[in-house]
Amino acid sequence: MPMLLIKGSYQIIGARPDGDTVNFTPDDPTEWDLVGGFYRVEHNTSGKARLRLEAIDALETHYARTGPEVHQPLAHGHAAQEELLRWLGFTSVQRDAKEKVTAATPATVPGWILTRGAAKDRRCIALAGRGTPPGASGTEVFVDAPMLKTTVNHHLLAAGLAYPTYYRSLYADLRTELTAAVHQAQAATPAIGLWADDVTLSGATVTGMSSITKDNGAVILPKLFRRLVDYLNLGDPDLSGFPAFLDQAQDKFWILSTGQSTTGLDAVVEVINSKVRMTHPSEDLVFDE
Repeated sequence: MPMLLIKGSYQIIGARPDGDTVNFTPDDPTEWDLVGGFYRVEHNTSGKARLRLEAIDALETHYARTGPEVHQPLAHGHAAQEELLRWLGFTSVQRDAKEKVTAATPATVPGWILTRGAAKDRRCIALAGRGTPPGASGTEVFVDAPMLKTTVNHHLLAAGLAYPTYYRSLYADLRTELTAAVHQAQAATPAIGLWADDVTLSGATVTGMSSITKDNGAVILPKLFRRLVDYLNLGDPDLSGFPAFLDQAQDKFWILSTGQSTTGLDAVVEVINSKVRMTHPSEDLVFDE
């Protein structure tokens, strides 16, 4: 899979990085102009931009799109945060009460990214690496499974610290490698990381917001969590209307196991009374951009 390679550095001071988002500044900020796709990468004068790590979704540690800020059970979200920063090369991180980074050692760490574009929110969607880059910055390189294994994206999935969440821009061979890492984490005895607590397929009992936000709440796919939070913020905990709400959101995706293209997560979400579950694992779905 051809992807643009950009060399630069990661910064976290003043930010609230979670398990799948971090700031990155290219050594040459003009290289953001080389990023393809419909959306431009949003960055400041120095070139600093937000990355959204390709193909992974860590538990939400601060979500506030439709109401007061909430989070998923924090243990696994914090574990993903900490491992992301440790892997990138930050040896000490201090945060305030709102989880904003106030100090870090070192202040920045060198690294590189591989990207094909930005999301609608103009975050750069990227594979993130450390150490010597696999080519010249500002050029396209071919990303295969061995190169993918050198990224933090692969590492976090292999460690069971994030869910796989695929979009159509990611080639099938790379999805296959990431899914293999996920299945290995799930099959470990005991299951590794969040897989020991995940109830996305078995079902979460949801009687209100606290069912999915308190520390002993249900651990579920973050995309499902976000949709539940948005629905509950409308003020009615009765889940009988949740499938129709999902249909209205019009998420477009493919179900790999059936070859079906569909619109609306209600196609893969089952609601029985207060129990919500997905009928397909996230690695079986590929979302439109």
